[in-house]
Amino acid sequence: MSSVQQLLGCLAAFYVGWRILRFFVGRSPLDNIPGPASESFISGNVEKIMDPRESWYYQRGLVERYGRLCTIHGLFNAKWLYTYDPRALQSIYIKDQDVFEETDMLITSFKLLTGPGLISTLGDQHRRQRKMLNPVFSAKHLRGMTPIFNAITHNLLDAISSRVEKGTKEIDVLGWMGRTALELIGQGGFGYSFDPLTEDKADDFAESVKAFFPVTAQIPMAIQQLLPWLVRIGPASFRRKVVETAPHGTVTQRMKHISDIMYIRSTEIVNEKKAALAKGDEALKERGKDLMSVLLQANLTAAAEDRLTDEEVIAQVSGFVLAAMDTTSNALSRVLHLLAMHPHEQQKLREELIAARDDGTGNLRDLDYDEVMELPYLDAVCRETLRRYSPVRAVFRVVRKDAMLPLSAPIRGLDGSLINAVPVTKGMRIATDIEASNCNREIWGEDAYEWKPERWLEPLPPAVDDARIPGVYSHLMTFIGGSRSCIGFKFSQLEMKIVLAMLLPAFKFELSDQPIFWNAAGVTYPSVGSYSTKPEMPLKVTMITA
Repeated sequence: MSSVQQLLGCLAAFYVGWRILRFFVGRSPLDNIPGPASESFISGNVEKIMDPRESWYYQRGLVERYGRLCTIHGLFNAKWLYTYDPRALQSIYIKDQDVFEETDMLITSFKLLTGPGLISTLGDQHRRQRKMLNPVFSAKHLRGMTPIFNAITHNLLDAISSRVEKGTKEIDVLGWMGRTALELIGQGGFGYSFDPLTEDKADDFAESVKAFFPVTAQIPMAIQQLLPWLVRIGPASFRRKVVETAPHGTVTQRMKHISDIMYIRSTEIVNEKKAALAKGDEALKERGKDLMSVLLQANLTAAAEDRLTDEEVIAQVSGFVLAAMDTTSNALSRVLHLLAMHPHEQQKLREELIAARDDGTGNLRDLDYDEVMELPYLDAVCRETLRRYSPVRAVFRVVRKDAMLPLSAPIRGLDGSLINAVPVTKGMRIATDIEASNCNREIWGEDAYEWKPERWLEPLPPAVDDARIPGVYSHLMTFIGGSRSCIGFKFSQLEMKIVLAMLLPAFKFELSDQPIFWNAAGVTYPSVGSYSTKPEMPLKVTMITA
């Protein structure tokens, strides 16, 4: 056994011993909060919550049995809070957001794998980056990108048409949505083409992005929890050498390979963009509408204290792609899956889109930003899908200092007392259930778990406004809220709507004979059958002829 392995073993043994001692002699302020019994001393209830197949039922069971707030058990039975209480969410994401921050595990892993970008920074560094990036995602810039999005989606239309022109064919819709989302963020975000959608060829960057979340999900929970301490051992060169000693094909080696490829390509993209900007105004006019061009130009003129370093700019590339690709492509796949399951709604949306795109001669034209964003039924389908089936189902926070977490209504403790606020202590973990908030029957009504786009065509229940859900988008927690809300949610909305506006008038989507199952990973994704976890979603696609 090497000295490194001995050191890691000692650290793990020390941590386990400390947790065992805490379990037997320590008390928690959460001891009076109801919750399920621990499934395991080592993993508590976490494995149930993280299980890609079972967590749907387990989390729904927590909601049905315990309501807006309960306790669960984390690693080595540490007590965590589990909540979707509206007032608690207000405190966590808005009012006291500096008390409730991203977990060290998430910050460390993203910083290690993608660099110091928006996802992996906290405090003043995060606020400085956000200040620079906010204007980049304004409606003004999105209007300018709409023609780019339309052109890319025409390539998607041609690619699918060539595959179904001789009749109905089963195609992997998820694969095509992923390729399209990558090209949309590539050209719209960086002025860079990853995949023109004109031929089938592998791209190492695209494959790395697709593999990022599935591979990170394979890292053992104990290693994930210890990561913030492991990265403090020695200099970065030493830690990299340790990783390189891992056997080929292991999760560790695969993550190293993914991280290296993403860093190399991100650096190439930024350097290429900086070189183009250095050529002067003509180059800017020709290639300067993408988000990275706007960011680099703003960075040049920013005050010294606000300016981003090259390392921070490069980290934004991987961060943008990871945040935008899987979430948007999987959300689009979910919409098409639902429309295949609901042919009446599919036809209703198709008719709205054909009417909006009719140029007066019977041909279909492209829609501009305002036109595509204001179509009522298209908007209703997108909102309802993101409400009922958020791509990210739960978000975790850690308490940075002792505080009181208020509740919208009292809950009853195990001793029978009424609890209006919960004392939380430094280091405590809190899981916020996005799906439960979006499907809260107290707010949305008894049909909250049903997919009903029509609900958005009528006035929403008064309880929706009264709840003051702190989400940045449409009374929903899908894109969360506060200073760490999804900065690109309008970008994502535009992507989804343009792709649907292009595809639905051209194709009919039907369920295949292969059953589709949605896996509850970091970003939910579809696969085929009861056992496969390979990301794919075959649907029958038929070209619609005039």
